[in-house]
Amino acid sequence: MHFKNWLFVLVLFVVSCEQAPKDIARLGMHSDKAMIKIAVFEGNGAGTVSVVETIEALRIDTGILAKAITASQIQNGELNYFDALIIPGGSGSKQLNNIGVQGQKLIKDYIKSGKGIIGICAGAYMLSSTEGYPNMKIATSVHIDRAHYNRGRGLVEFELVEEGLKIFPELENNSLLLQYYDGPVLVQGDSINKYNELGRFVTDIHPDNYAPMGITPGRTFLLNQSYGEGKVFLMAGHPESTPGMRWLVPRMARWVTNNELISYAPHWVRPELNDTAILFTKAQRKYEKELYWKLFGNNAEEIIDAMRILNELRSRPAVRYNMGLLRSENVEVRLMAAKLLLDTEYTAAIDDVRVALIKETNEEIKSILLQFVNNYN
Repeated sequence: MHFKNWLFVLVLFVVSCEQAPKDIARLGMHSDKAMIKIAVFEGNGAGTVSVVETIEALRIDTGILAKAITASQIQNGELNYFDALIIPGGSGSKQLNNIGVQGQKLIKDYIKSGKGIIGICAGAYMLSSTEGYPNMKIATSVHIDRAHYNRGRGLVEFELVEEGLKIFPELENNSLLLQYYDGPVLVQGDSINKYNELGRFVTDIHPDNYAPMGITPGRTFLLNQSYGEGKVFLMAGHPESTPGMRWLVPRMARWVTNNELISYAPHWVRPELNDTAILFTKAQRKYEKELYWKLFGNNAEEIIDAMRILNELRSRPAVRYNMGLLRSENVEVRLMAAKLLLDTEYTAAIDDVRVALIKETNEEIKSILLQFVNNYN
């Protein structure tokens, strides 16, 4: 090769090697190869809260480094610095639109090369192969009863089959419930490549008889399969939003990245927290809103009672209200907020808790806040 050509190749190699660390730094990452690096999509269509809660759930695992990634970063090749990608809750079609055709091809090539991908709720819609619905056709699942896709929300029960218990053995002999918000009802498509069913719906989801009875029970709730050299995991529910079950997210991440399925501390693994399905009817949604408005009242007893009931209803947004209530002028309200944040392991509140710990004068509240920091920091 001519000397000038050799020189050009050498310069290109040096520039590439220098650019990679800069890109990693721009993503807020470091190049520690021992860490499992997981990207969570945060473009248009990805629910803001879903992104935050998914990243927080991944941080349960000290061997995982979790960061958000945008569609432009994917197009720029920055997904290649990660071991797996999570498509979170929100809108599957809007996320797909934001990723774009070029981005979809990059993601497919990324998975085929041996990387992993996880779809949670909207992400499971997006990664499936349903005809007539915008998707990536990575998993061979299809979702049924599209006419009633917004079938409801609440806490729903599912069961694991033998293959599922191999990945989540801690859940054996427990009633299993997760937050659910219009997730897909999945069945096997016509492809010769079949997915592995890991768990099935138990709850018949048809509040107010909007959706037909009998659609969800026995249908696939979670699944995994291969795609090229890579691995795929889909979940219809929201483990990232379910106290005691958030550790399912890093466990899935370890599975799709071919890493050891390590155990987690008992304060994370608490399936016993929930034992009854709760579906939000129109009347319950109205009641939930009424309870929310009570949080702005001047009667501390009414505020605390509303906080308690919202928690008992497993109102998904209510856990976030406790961050603001931690700044109440009433000591009893602050005490209830601290207890609920601890019980719900809401780690997204860590900065709120740290500041409250500095400012708080009540010793009982300080003790609870300190326990939160020690458990969940």
